[in-house]
Amino acid sequence: MIIVHDTFVCKPGNASKMAKLFKEWAETQKGSYVMTDMTGQWHRVIMASTHESLAAYEENMKKMSADTPENKAMNEKFKDMNEMYLTGSREIFKVW
Repeated sequence: MIIVHDTFVCKPGNASKMAKLFKEWAETQKGSYVMTDMTGQWHRVIMASTHESLAAYEENMKKMSADTPENKAMNEKFKDMNEMYLTGSREIFKVW
């Protein structure tokens, strides 16, 4: 199993907005959840997801970019997301 963390450092005042967007999306994705910082760097939102393998993760990414009505609706909700954060990163962990 692998765990993926997509971390966003948001502009002040935007972390809760971004977390709400991600929470809505995470509710449609098995094994996904949203975290916000309690310590450490401020204004962080972490989108965490679990996958059986890297191949399963890649397949999920393909499904997310497919041209479907559901994906189009979600993309519309996220259209202003890039204005909410300063920087981001992705970490992929293997669970032993």
